[in-house]
Amino acid sequence: MKSIECKIIHFGHSSVAVETENNFLIFDYYKDIFSFQEEAIQERLLSLNDLKTDKDVFVFVSHGHGDHFNPEIFQWKKFNKRIQYILGYDIKEMVYEEEYYYMEPHGSLQLEDVHIKSFGSTDKGVSFLVSVDNFTIFHAGDLNWWHWKNFSPEEQKQEEVDFKREINHLRGEAIDIAFVPVDPRLDEFFHLAGLYFSQTLHPQLLVPIHFREDYSIYHALTNKLEDAPVEVANFTASGETIIFHKRITNT
Repeated sequence: MKSIECKIIHFGHSSVAVETENNFLIFDYYKDIFSFQEEAIQERLLSLNDLKTDKDVFVFVSHGHGDHFNPEIFQWKKFNKRIQYILGYDIKEMVYEEEYYYMEPHGSLQLEDVHIKSFGSTDKGVSFLVSVDNFTIFHAGDLNWWHWKNFSPEEQKQEEVDFKREINHLRGEAIDIAFVPVDPRLDEFFHLAGLYFSQTLHPQLLVPIHFREDYSIYHALTNKLEDAPVEVANFTASGETIIFHKRITNT
């Protein structure tokens, strides 16, 4: 069985990057500090080398919450004029530029060899499905099964219905890498979104997001999903990088 590979960097919470053969994708980067050193040190932040790459750079923002969006990202154009921004529709209320792409739920966009579909959220903004260099990548943003214990049974049921309805729009998509919320504040219900997503859509790799810096959630999720048909990524700290090998079946 053949495979192709890409690099995944986890910057903490919901901020991640994926580097493929020809493209560098950044999702929901919210850190307050940008490393102006040629190489980021200590806590791994985006560096000039990341942005000055010869590859095409695409910056995605699912919505305008402060733990997913930092306006500093628009300053990155100083270092790479070719950066393109793909933003949830609500960002337009904060920042509007004709050259930025704003997406409503259930839209599509083709930029060079990158195909982007937008889906909804159970909070604010959108989620993204990106097809690039033979990889299909899903970033959920705040699309989560928000089962809060202080909600009424009716509210909890509505959260379940809303989440499953949106995930079901993704049926039929062959997803390789899925970034899905596993929020520890949901206590024993933190895993519901990851479990339903993996059982319904069968991504090759599930990468937890939306956990601040609590990387112990990875071990907890692996235990919860031990019988699910999915591999859970193993990050242990902000700034770590893993290499993902996509399995390609010979036909």
